[in-house]
Amino acid sequence: MTNANPLIAALDLEAAEARSLVAALGTSIGFYKVGLELFTAEGPSIVRELTSGGKQVFLDLKMYDISETVKRAATRAAELGASLLTVHAHPQVVRAARAAAEGSQLRVLAVTVLTSFNQSDVEDLGVTGRTVAGQVEFLARKAIDAGADGLVCSPLEVARLRVLAGPGAILVTPGVRSPGADPGDQQRVATPAEALASGANYLVIGREITRAADPAAAARRILSDIRG
Repeated sequence: MTNANPLIAALDLEAAEARSLVAALGTSIGFYKVGLELFTAEGPSIVRELTSGGKQVFLDLKMYDISETVKRAATRAAELGASLLTVHAHPQVVRAARAAAEGSQLRVLAVTVLTSFNQSDVEDLGVTGRTVAGQVEFLARKAIDAGADGLVCSPLEVARLRVLAGPGAILVTPGVRSPGADPGDQQRVATPAEALASGANYLVIGREITRAADPAAAARRILSDIRG
């Protein structure tokens, strides 16, 4: 999987808005995140629509269920042509998804601690004795050992997880914001250039592109900032 353009645009939008955004971005971005909101509204057809148009799809469904259900669902994701799929970092879930993806283009990414979570949120889940970073690393190691192709992680954890996961792992990073941009609901953020320098392969960009007056220009500006 190549990433000459490391940007993934988050289609966390109504279906009509999502289609308009893809059209507006044209060739500026070729990779799109389809999350729970859009997938629930449009179903598999939105993934087929994007892939048939030559786009890559990051299917961000954060699957967490019994192994057989995850395996069947991941099989469908592979059949749809999705390139990346997120699952919970639990080893059984990871192994089930990887078994389904075997021999296909689909790569399985494990989700550890959401980038909107801080230390208090982690403690509310009953995790004691570990920092956010410690919990991320604990779950990441289990996922990688179970066969995950990569991880979704905040930019603040990328460098450590690159060492943990190895050079071949795919690290996808939400929670990136250009200098001066509103962090929104993200708690652990960095700039796109910082995240890539730390070892990220892909950056998920939301409002900074999706709410821009000229989305294509916004994407080009971010790429220009990254490339110096």
